Amino acid sequence: MTRQRRFLFMIKVAAALLLGCASSAVRAELVTWTFAEFPRIADHHARVLGAPRAQIVDGRHALCFDGRSDGVIVTTNPLAGQAQFTIEVLIKPDGTGDEEQRFLHIEDERASRLLLETRLTRERQWALDTFMYASSEDNRVLLDRAKLHAADRWHWVALSFDGRTMAHYVNGAKEMDGPVPFHPMKDGRISLGVRLNERSWYKGCIAEVRFTSEALASPTRIVDSLRPETFDSRR
Repeated sequence: MTRQRRFLFMIKVAAALLLGCASSAVRAELVTWTFAEFPRIADHHARVLGAPRAQIVDGRHALCFDGRSDGVIVTTNPLAGQAQFTIEVLIKPDGTGDEEQRFLHIEDERASRLLLETRLTRERQWALDTFMYASSEDNRVLLDRAKLHAADRWHWVALSFDGRTMAHYVNGAKEMDGPVPFHPMKDGRISLGVRLNERSWYKGCIAEVRFTSEALASPTRIVDSLRPETFDSRR
């Protein structure tokens, strides 16, 4: 290889690396919601249902719901136009809530929707239920009632979609996945603590919501401060 060819080759390699970095940056676009300034959430002013409480819970800002009439609705959709995505939510379900609860609901102007839900047992345990809907033919539910987690403690839950397959996770462990046809969403609304139609109220707290424009392979994180002995509210 001549010096000129070697120089051109090095330029091509450098350009490819730069393009790859730029592409990764686009894929990893992140929107984070926290609740220290509630009822303002990120750059949006939430519509408040009932009287959800913004308070410090176990050392972090959280938004807590009574399971009867508390919720918030935000007119935005961070997933609009995204072919891939991951939604991560840090939740602390109350062990005395109803069996079926919806803690996050996203729906666009075409009625495509995503829901993250809990199925609570009498033993104060819950299973994660996730749902993606594009049409009456194109939709999927992921739910395994045998995969149970303790209520009254903090957990990271996540729903990811890579363009063909949806998967959900609890505390970093994949629990289920399955194919579902789903086109990129349009603009829409998000509710926390309840369905957008104000049914299936959630009892518990939410500390953080993250929207990433990429299907993360291992989306949820377990941090030291989430150890059960630290975050067990029944103590």
